Amino acid sequence: MTKTPDLIVVNAAVFTADPAGTTAEAFAVVDGEFTAVGSSEEVTRLAGPETAVVDADGRMITPGICDVHTHLSLGGASVAWDLRIAPHYGLDEICEAIEARAAELEPGEWIAGGVIGSTTMDKLSNVDALARLDRASAGHPVVIKDDTQHNRWVNSAALEAMGVTEDSPDPEGGTYVRDEAGHLTGVLWEQASRVAEEAFAANIENPEARNRVTFVTAAKVCNEVGITTACDAATMEPALHTLSTLEAEGELTLRVVTSTVARPLLAEAGISGKELLAVSERFGSELLHVGFVKVFLDGVPMTRTAAMLDPYLPDGCSSHGPSSGECLYDLDGLVDELDEAVSAGRGVKIHAAGDASTRMALDAIEVMRRRHGSGPAFHIAHPLFVDPSDVRRFAELGIVADASPYLWYPSIIQDSMAACVPARTIEKSYPLADLLSSGANISAGSDWPAGAPMPHPWTGIETMITREAPGGSEETINSAQRLTLQEALLSFTRRPAEAMGLGERVGSIEVGKSADFLVLSQNLFDVDVRRIHETNVLATYLRGTRVHDANV
Repeated sequence: MTKTPDLIVVNAAVFTADPAGTTAEAFAVVDGEFTAVGSSEEVTRLAGPETAVVDADGRMITPGICDVHTHLSLGGASVAWDLRIAPHYGLDEICEAIEARAAELEPGEWIAGGVIGSTTMDKLSNVDALARLDRASAGHPVVIKDDTQHNRWVNSAALEAMGVTEDSPDPEGGTYVRDEAGHLTGVLWEQASRVAEEAFAANIENPEARNRVTFVTAAKVCNEVGITTACDAATMEPALHTLSTLEAEGELTLRVVTSTVARPLLAEAGISGKELLAVSERFGSELLHVGFVKVFLDGVPMTRTAAMLDPYLPDGCSSHGPSSGECLYDLDGLVDELDEAVSAGRGVKIHAAGDASTRMALDAIEVMRRRHGSGPAFHIAHPLFVDPSDVRRFAELGIVADASPYLWYPSIIQDSMAACVPARTIEKSYPLADLLSSGANISAGSDWPAGAPMPHPWTGIETMITREAPGGSEETINSAQRLTLQEALLSFTRRPAEAMGLGERVGSIEVGKSADFLVLSQNLFDVDVRRIHETNVLATYLRGTRVHDANV
């Protein structure tokens, strides 16, 4: 016998995101699942005396946003705990913010925060800037992230806590940046950042309580912007425990797919590799899915640590690293890493920010397809730079193009990359239309908090269509790669759900799927495309339960 709906939504402009391109006016929900999708008249007839009725008053409703690449721990901490620094701040503004925070703290307490814009980070590698930071911090250890989340700036008190002196060798995969005279500047590239984060973590008195606040905050932020499912792109052991506890207590308002890290993470301390993989086997539920292993194949272009086919520009950027960057694995080592993950039943998400690292990832996955067939899931994250000859290989090898972060429009990070990467390469960045037309799955991810302070999908959707700055701009980034609104919406809903292995459960408004949906402030198909970034989420529902209400 058909159950009476717990909830019906009527008088709506429903973008279902289903494969048939169905539009609808209404739907019904029973036990957290869609049970009918159709006209308001059809769905209203299903209601009983106890059915809750939501009249959408003609507003647009979409499936919940599925973010294929985010960092919930870092993002939640940036909102809940960190000193907020805007990426456009210069040295004086950064130090003024640190000075004000230092005045509020007890002696010895750390100051942690971010973000420093990439263009500013380039200017801090000198002892005068370090001395200015030392004066502002008044003896408190300081660790500040850059906008890529790959690099840090610390003061002398933090260097002391890290045990780093001018005689200290650089850690593997990282650099303690020094000036021409060999003096430490406090700037840390890549894996050197992990040393700072470990020293900071050692001073947290109650990490369990902090983690709870961090992840509750992360889920709240996601719900407010419409995200109901997220792939956490670098999941550590504390995250597994905290998310599982929150779900057991009915406090988790976000569906999470995890990605345990194959090697030590530069942003967070903790176990990795086989040890973390084994721990993660104990987890898995309706809202917590253990799905992927994260592999970092290179760094980022802004510090010349992404592996590129062509040399970096000779000026305008730090001289760190080889002229074209380098991969952190050779091909055989990468294949072995992927094989280990696949043998454990996991998909793999590969960070490859350069066109050379992307090619190595493609080569390794080609080997994996010969060994294991089409079953294992592979994501290549950050397809900023893909050589044209490699574009078709994404579809041919069944690889998800994890399009994160939203860097396909003019921004501070783009300015920093343009100082390092040849213009001819920048002009070909994020070839989303070519990837899509070749048959690849384009799945959008915020990479929050890297690239932007909030995981705002509506900015990503608008700029995926315009390739301009939010609201429009004369400058564009590779405008030939613009997508349509329909294509962009699917890249934020159904496609990433499929990429995460949840296509049968979420990503579209269809009978039998989880009732994850949004009520929007404007119909995206009725407004100027350059106003999409102004969209507000009036209500967010997860499994038929409202987890965000803009009126509350």
